[in-house]
Amino acid sequence: MNNLLIFGVGLIGGSIAIECQKKQMFNHVVGVQREGGTSLSPFVSNGMIDRVSDNLGQDIKQADFIVIATPVAQIRNILTTISPSLSPKTIVIDVGSTKSNVISFAKEELKEKFPQFVGSHPIAGSEQHGPGAAKINLFKNKDIILTPEDETDSKKLELTSKFWKDLGGVIKTMAPLEHDQIFSTVSHIPHLIAYNMVNLIAGKSNRDTLLEFAASGFKDFSRIAGSSPEVWKDISLANKTAILNDLDLFVKEINKTASLIKNEDYIALEKYFEVASKIRKNWSEKN
Repeated sequence: MNNLLIFGVGLIGGSIAIECQKKQMFNHVVGVQREGGTSLSPFVSNGMIDRVSDNLGQDIKQADFIVIATPVAQIRNILTTISPSLSPKTIVIDVGSTKSNVISFAKEELKEKFPQFVGSHPIAGSEQHGPGAAKINLFKNKDIILTPEDETDSKKLELTSKFWKDLGGVIKTMAPLEHDQIFSTVSHIPHLIAYNMVNLIAGKSNRDTLLEFAASGFKDFSRIAGSSPEVWKDISLANKTAILNDLDLFVKEINKTASLIKNEDYIALEKYFEVASKIRKNWSEKN
């Protein structure tokens, strides 16, 4: 594996680059400069990438491995750009937080080259974003979800698994729709709720006072509201069906809580909290 080409040298793409450089997994790590994005020149200087692509068509042809680590709304256009120059040897992966739409994009844009594509989602990251947020060991002992299809080339799937294992990840495989339903509940909805709570405070006339007295609990809870607005706008729209279903369920939980408080049903309210508390403690102890 000589050449790695990365679209989206941010938190995930940059962390992949750093780890690949550290472990010398490729001879050349090349980043694609996003128009209007953060200049990648400083990240050539610090060794994150070897160079910035100045001939994209040629770099696509020469790539052994292409990583698409952009917000999910940009993936279709990148696949369209990649397809004409894509060599049969090349493996293409994404790192998007939604998979059903990405797999559809890949089938439509890559056509007969679709078997070269392996849908991926590293369950790693933080609320920080951009190439300056990249870090070593980001993927160590983290689940990496792969969503291969029947058409996926078995050798390229095997090499993709090895790629992620070499970065420290733990491979899990599932269908795209199952992935989207799971991560709507355990990732996408929590991010939306964090945004909701911060905006609730922002909408109050005494927001500065509220933030002054917000303690560590709110700081921990709201941390993910610092995540990239572009990324989460794209995820929310890409996984619309699952997210709207989970939001309906969440509203029912909120209404149930409101009803118990309104009726001063302290016994039922405590039991309601107790169920959640036990589940959270058991989960925490196992993880």
